[in-house]
Amino acid sequence: MTTPTPTSTDRVLILGCGCFGVSTAYHLLTRGYTNITILDRSPVVPAPDAASNDINRIVRSGYPDKFYSELCRDAISLWKDEELYGDAYQESGCIIVLNSPDSSSGIPTEVAESYGHGSYANDLALGARVSLLETGAALRSVFPPSLQAGTFQGKSGYLNRDGGWADAGKGLKKLIDRVLQLGAKIETGKDVKELIREEGCQTKGVKCADGSTYEADLVVVATGSWTPSAFSDLNGSCLATGQCVAMIQLTPEEAAPYKEMPVFLDFNTGFYVFPANAQNIVKMAIHCVGYTVTDTDTKISTPRTVTSNPTDGLAIPKPDLAQLRDQLRQVYPELAKKPFASTRLCWYNDSPDGDWVISRVSGDAGLVLATAGSGHAYKFLPIIGRIAADLIQDKLPQDLVAKFAVNRPHSKADLSRKGLTQELPIDQLCTKEDLKAPTSSS
Repeated sequence: MTTPTPTSTDRVLILGCGCFGVSTAYHLLTRGYTNITILDRSPVVPAPDAASNDINRIVRSGYPDKFYSELCRDAISLWKDEELYGDAYQESGCIIVLNSPDSSSGIPTEVAESYGHGSYANDLALGARVSLLETGAALRSVFPPSLQAGTFQGKSGYLNRDGGWADAGKGLKKLIDRVLQLGAKIETGKDVKELIREEGCQTKGVKCADGSTYEADLVVVATGSWTPSAFSDLNGSCLATGQCVAMIQLTPEEAAPYKEMPVFLDFNTGFYVFPANAQNIVKMAIHCVGYTVTDTDTKISTPRTVTSNPTDGLAIPKPDLAQLRDQLRQVYPELAKKPFASTRLCWYNDSPDGDWVISRVSGDAGLVLATAGSGHAYKFLPIIGRIAADLIQDKLPQDLVAKFAVNRPHSKADLSRKGLTQELPIDQLCTKEDLKAPTSSS
C-alpha cells in the first residue's frame, strides 16, 4: 500500500528539538510546510543534557562509506553560511591517525585499516585538501615546534584541512532560531509518553506525561538516546549508550598555542581531542561502544544525565578518566599534567551497524523515525533533515530508503568503534578529588 505524501498544510509533529528534529523541521519549512510543531521533554531548548548541545563536535568527511564523505562535504559548505550559523563552524582541519593498533587496543588490525585507509581514500578521491603523514615525524610536523606535543612514534595518518569542529550548542541554537522565524512552534516541557493510534494502526498524535494531547497528520520521532526507552518496540534497532568526555580549563595564555591546532582523532584507540575553544577549554573523549544503564523493569538502557541524577549525572568511571589522561599525554603531554575541570557522560542512540534510522514504520502511515545518530550525526546538522524530508515527500532514493530502514538487516558492524558495551559501574564514578592534577608519582 502506497503511503500518502503529507501536503504542505498537514499537521507535522516532531518529537525532539535536537539535531534530527530541528534539521528536519528546517528542511520541511523551506519546502513550504506551514504547520510544524516541535515538542521537547526539556523545559528549555536546547536541552542541557542533549548530545547535540555541547561545546564542540568534530566535522570530518573521513569515512570509508563514500555516502557519508560526500554528505559531509555538502554539510561543510552549508556550515560556512555565516548568516545562518554565525561562527559556529571552525575550520581547524582534522588529523586522522591511520596506524594499525597493538593487541591491547581491542580492534582487529583489518578493521582499523579498513576504516582509516578507506576514509583517506574517499577524502582524496573527493578532492579534499589532504596531506598524507606517513611517519610519526610527519605527524609531529603538523604541530608548531614550540608546542609540547607527542612524538607519535610508529604512527601514521593524514591531515584533512577541509574540516574541523562546530560549537554544537551554538549551531543548534542558531537553527532553532531560524525554524522559529520560519513559523514553526516549539513547546517545551512535553515528555511524550504514548502515541495515539487510529484503530490501533496509524499514528494520529501523541499523549504527554502532563496529560496534554497533540493531534497530527504525521509524527516524526527524533528523540535521540531517549528513543529506545520511550518507544520500547524499537528495542534492538537502537541502543542508548553513554560516552566518556572530559574537559580541561586553561588560562588565556595557556590556551593560546592550542587554539590553532587541528582536531586530533585516532580511530585505533578512539581518542580525540579538540583545539582550545573561545572559553579556553580543551575537550577530549574516547569514541567507543560506551556504557549502558539498564532499567530494572523494562530491561532497556536509559540515559542517566545531570537531569535525572543531579548529583553525579555528569560523572564518568574512574578508569575512563585515567585512560583519557593517558591518551592525552600521547598528544599534549603538558596538558596531561593539568587538572580536569569537569566530565560528562554524553548519551548516544546507536544502531547496530552505525547507520542512522530515518525510516517509515511498516503499517503506520502517520509515523516516521529520525534517530540513531550513532555518535556521528551532529556534523550533518545543516543537511541531515534533508534526508528525512525527502523520505516524507517520497523523494528519497530506494538505496537510501533501504540503508536507513528501521527493519533493515544488520550485516555489518560499526567499524569506527571498539570494545564491548558494559553496564555503567555506578560505584566507580569519579569525584571532584579524582579530577585533580596528578602528582609527580602518579
